[in-house]
Amino acid sequence: MTMSVEPGELSRRDGCPKRMVFGPCGGVRVGGRCEIDERPCPFIAAAAPHWHEAAEDGPAHPDSVPGRGPLIFSDFRPAEPTFASARALARRYDGWSDAVLLGDHHERVDLPNVTLAAITLDEGCAPWVTLSCRDRNRVALEADLAVYAQMDVAGVHCVTGDARAPHIRPGSTPVFDLDSVRLTAMARTFGLTISVAESPLVEPTDQRPLRTADKHRAGASWCFINLGTDAEHIALFISAARRCGAALRFAACVAVFTDRDSAQRLGRLPGVTLNADATATVVGSADPVAAGIDRAVAQAHRFLAVDGVDAINLSGPASAASAVDGVAVMQAVVERLR
Repeated sequence: MTMSVEPGELSRRDGCPKRMVFGPCGGVRVGGRCEIDERPCPFIAAAAPHWHEAAEDGPAHPDSVPGRGPLIFSDFRPAEPTFASARALARRYDGWSDAVLLGDHHERVDLPNVTLAAITLDEGCAPWVTLSCRDRNRVALEADLAVYAQMDVAGVHCVTGDARAPHIRPGSTPVFDLDSVRLTAMARTFGLTISVAESPLVEPTDQRPLRTADKHRAGASWCFINLGTDAEHIALFISAARRCGAALRFAACVAVFTDRDSAQRLGRLPGVTLNADATATVVGSADPVAAGIDRAVAQAHRFLAVDGVDAINLSGPASAASAVDGVAVMQAVVERLR
């Protein structure tokens, strides 16, 4: 199932610390600065090459997740890197979340997603697994894909990955052997349902629809629209991406928070800017949990009303109190939406 995922003799873009070919990533800061330091993003001055290879024949929109109406994905993150913690948390998702998104977290030790996928499957969940290029080279990523192809996971989410700040896990060396487009092409050869991510409001905004079409040509059938994008800009982005040839299904990420800490965790993600007034309203409410649920439900309804949005992803820890409290908040949002 192996294949070359770099058409021609493409070289990595000079000056990109993530060694990307098909950039830019979603972490470009205001003014076109790199996510990692003050250097200008090299993809601002000169656009990335386009992915011209079409994906191999296969279903355009694999129905890998049984859903009731719009699909609802929920973030999954155990409080501790133990089998017991993961299994206990997975049991709390059964019956209300169409799929659980197994993320990639750079600031602490987590169980490998292959392990979490097995645990969540055992507990009746449909795992949608994130594959990041930050800490794994293409050989390790290919091995994971071979496992997922045999596990009946709902899907794989192919991302380049956020950079790790110098004070986070000092001494660790990032890999970035691939980027999301090339990882998508490799994942497609395993017959998996593939999603990618895009940030419509992150510079260079004019390249985002084109890059989404490149990811579709590489093999993606879903695109998660990252946090910090409002309904109006989601509609504009989907329309522009479709004009560029992106025949994808779109999932809009809904920020779920019920206290200052959970909001700050989301706001620290590269490329994410939360609405300051909405955040202050939730945090300053007499009942921040109820206010946070109300806000998430309202945002989800706005997103689902956009033509082309087929799913939402409830994103974030939801509560700083505990992982169990966070799941309870997300479940309350889903029950209101259903």
